[in-house]
Amino acid sequence: MKKLALHWQIVIGMILGILFGVLMTTFSGGAQFVKDWIQPAGTIFIHLLKLIAVPLILASLIKGISDLKDISKFKRIGGRTILIYIGTTIIAIVIGLVLVNILKPGNGITQQTINKLTETYASDAKIAERISEASNQKNASPLQFVVDMVPQNALAAMSNNKLMLQVIFFSIFMGICMLLIPEKESKPLKKFFDSLNSVILKMVDVIMISAPYAVFALLSKVVVTADDPDILLALLRYAGVVALGLFLMIAVYMLLITIVAKKSPLWFLKQISPAQLLAFSTSSSAATLPVTMERVEEHVGVDQEVSSFVLPVGATINMDGTSLYQAVASVFIMQVLWPEGLTFGNQISIVLAALLASIGSAAVPGAGMVMLVIVLETVGFPADRLPVGLALIFAVDRPLDMLRTTINVTGDATVATIVAKSVGKLGEPKVKNWDDEL
Repeated sequence: MKKLALHWQIVIGMILGILFGVLMTTFSGGAQFVKDWIQPAGTIFIHLLKLIAVPLILASLIKGISDLKDISKFKRIGGRTILIYIGTTIIAIVIGLVLVNILKPGNGITQQTINKLTETYASDAKIAERISEASNQKNASPLQFVVDMVPQNALAAMSNNKLMLQVIFFSIFMGICMLLIPEKESKPLKKFFDSLNSVILKMVDVIMISAPYAVFALLSKVVVTADDPDILLALLRYAGVVALGLFLMIAVYMLLITIVAKKSPLWFLKQISPAQLLAFSTSSSAATLPVTMERVEEHVGVDQEVSSFVLPVGATINMDGTSLYQAVASVFIMQVLWPEGLTFGNQISIVLAALLASIGSAAVPGAGMVMLVIVLETVGFPADRLPVGLALIFAVDRPLDMLRTTINVTGDATVATIVAKSVGKLGEPKVKNWDDEL
């Protein structure tokens, strides 16, 4: 009997998880049962993926750069990667601004809904935390993000998944220095990282065996902790505009895959679908990174020299879905609470602020709201209305976070494929299963 493809197993797990979550909400102790007995399976799965994220970046980046033999090749890959990421982010922000100005979702929000949302969320501890964190980032010097990229202690950077850029910097620095010394001296170290990379990729295969069960647990938890259905319905128009924008970004990616990479869009989506589904379930592009790398290398055919640089960098600086969401959310909040601020100049400021805020943003759940605060403060949004503005979108932030993370991961895979094609490093897929060596 033919084994069911992994992406279909994950889809089944997601559907059953949603249905189980809905079923549990009909029982008085159902939500607590899910939190106590079901959620831990999903949490352990995310921990396992995060466990191998830093070793994978370290091994794959050093291996990829040391395989280049020539620093000029790295400059070509690096330059194209950054330019394409900036380009797709600008496209995402513009799409968001065009849609929110045409569809005007803020016009459908009543004062009663605003009052209810304010009463429910304005004093929420998470909102206060996001505002405080955004204030700290905004008060930092313009080049602080560059300073933050350089670690004081490599081991300390590797112990914290939020310091992904520091790990990337150290890995690139080490890989380049390996190219600058005689090959016979770097060979033992290169063999170590080659071996470590193979082991980590095998760990990804083994971890993915539990993916269908993990997404069942994760989505069950999302359903039982969902907010007031009446509030969600009131914000459906806003959420719909964000979702439409994200769908259009998928269309942009698929156009690039067709024109530049000369690949079938449907084939491409099928190959990366497990990474997309995990991104949707976990809301974390950092946690999904090991799976994204495995799918892009083995199932799409991108050479590791390219994927080992493009994907870790993308997980940190490529926030297309989040940037589009910020454009829609900031204008939506202004339509409801500060319509006089919707000038052309402010909307240009939103493009620039969202682009800059996306660079170096943590690839973890909730980072998008911190970036949103920075964008709103940049255009002069009244500080006293900021908690109310965040309360306005807080109820639907979690499901939209799941969607925009999916777009972020799709963008990473798309850019990796395009860059690989442009430097002649896109070959035939070489699929390896977890049990190939058994």
